[in-house]
Amino acid sequence: MAWTHYQKILAILMVVTGSFNTLSVKYADKLKSPGQDGEPRAFNHPFMQSAFMFLGEMMCLLVFKIAFCYYNRQANGSVETNTLTKGSRTFNPLILAIPALCDTIATSIMYVGLTMTYASSFQMLRGSVIVFTGILSVGFLERKLGFQKWSGIGLVIVGLLVVGLADFITMKDSKQDTNSVITGDLLIICAQVITATQMVVEEKYVTTRDIPALQAIGWEGLFGFLAISLAMIPLNYMQVPYPFSDNPRGTLEDTIDAFVQIKNNGRLLMAIIGIMFSIAFFNFAGISVTKELSATTRMILDSVRTLVIWAFSLAFMWQEFHYLQLFGFAFLITGMCLYNDVVIPQLARKCIARLFRHRPPPQAQERIVSTAADDVENS
Repeated sequence: MAWTHYQKILAILMVVTGSFNTLSVKYADKLKSPGQDGEPRAFNHPFMQSAFMFLGEMMCLLVFKIAFCYYNRQANGSVETNTLTKGSRTFNPLILAIPALCDTIATSIMYVGLTMTYASSFQMLRGSVIVFTGILSVGFLERKLGFQKWSGIGLVIVGLLVVGLADFITMKDSKQDTNSVITGDLLIICAQVITATQMVVEEKYVTTRDIPALQAIGWEGLFGFLAISLAMIPLNYMQVPYPFSDNPRGTLEDTIDAFVQIKNNGRLLMAIIGIMFSIAFFNFAGISVTKELSATTRMILDSVRTLVIWAFSLAFMWQEFHYLQLFGFAFLITGMCLYNDVVIPQLARKCIARLFRHRPPPQAQERIVSTAADDVENS
């Protein structure tokens, strides 16, 4: 079935804004700006970045309210048919609180990991969510995974190991830097356990309700922002060593220092604004793609996003190329396709169908053999 113009726009919007979001976060990590002590240093504030991300998601709720009021005033039924507002609005927003809390924890951990590793590895390692989602779905959704899905999970695990090995080999600096990269990779993988929990909870309690995309993102953003804001109070007093912190106070987060750094660097401010707006558009496009097309289409587009981030990182020399990355990416994509029953299984079934289509039935094969034998005897 051919895609509509709206669906094409959603697909492009998801790839562009998703890539821009990850690159904006990494760009902010690489920028140096004077802090409270006047010394220029990298912007190492992953929890503040998470807060800005949820603030961007909160804007979706405002956009939804404006769109709802506008189309509702027209009184022509467009509020029920417009893509921005259609859906059920009779639900308890608290059902989004648990997914939002999971998102808060997972995003914060991932952003800590991103400060230590490469943007492309960050995106590739996020594919490990399939492994944990599959395992949790067996335990909590009572699903039975067949050979194909377990094969996909196995290939994803192999791909993760190859990506981690590539990161280890390409690090040619000090031992501390090598440890930082591996630690960052492990943190990103650990965060996927929480992301998988979020997906299982959403599938069990949220996806059955036809909640408008903007409204769902907005409520999750609100709950997430409240959660990370409360969490940052103790984080501002928690002493940690480098590389988890390099602010003057040596704490896991320093909110005032983060605002001072943003104030002293215009490019850093633009990166933060980019994080806020890109995550809002990306989440809206992602949920809309799932509703308009399918979850497998969303997975494929997310893989395209990984390629864009990887190409950008190589082009701007944010990382060095290593051939193992190609193999790791290939294993990850193949595993994802097998798990989601898309592209590769379909091609395999078509090849098998063609093979049996051109092969004569057993009775015809027996007649062919007997005819050939008679011809031999007559000759």
